[in-house]
Amino acid sequence: MPKYYDYMVAGYYLYFTSFCTVECMHVHASDRELTESGSAKFFVKADGDTVVQNRGKLNDRELHKIQKFIKKNYQEMYLKWAAYSTNGFFGEEIV
Repeated sequence: MPKYYDYMVAGYYLYFTSFCTVECMHVHASDRELTESGSAKFFVKADGDTVVQNRGKLNDRELHKIQKFIKKNYQEMYLKWAAYSTNGFFGEEIV
């Protein structure tokens, strides 16, 4: 399962799974188990803004810290996503 980074952000790993690549770009945040169950899920837009589908166990401070991190690093993160998926950012039409 690909992690965007080997280190944690706000106490959470940011990653996606091979099953995720059928959807548009998104980021799961999980503290230990790196599974979709119980993780937060952020859909990433082309400008780096995010839409939170599931906040998991994140409190407001952690949620905002991760959103800010994604906004700052989304282009670099997209390169990892694009190595596994042809689907683009959230809200883009798939042709």
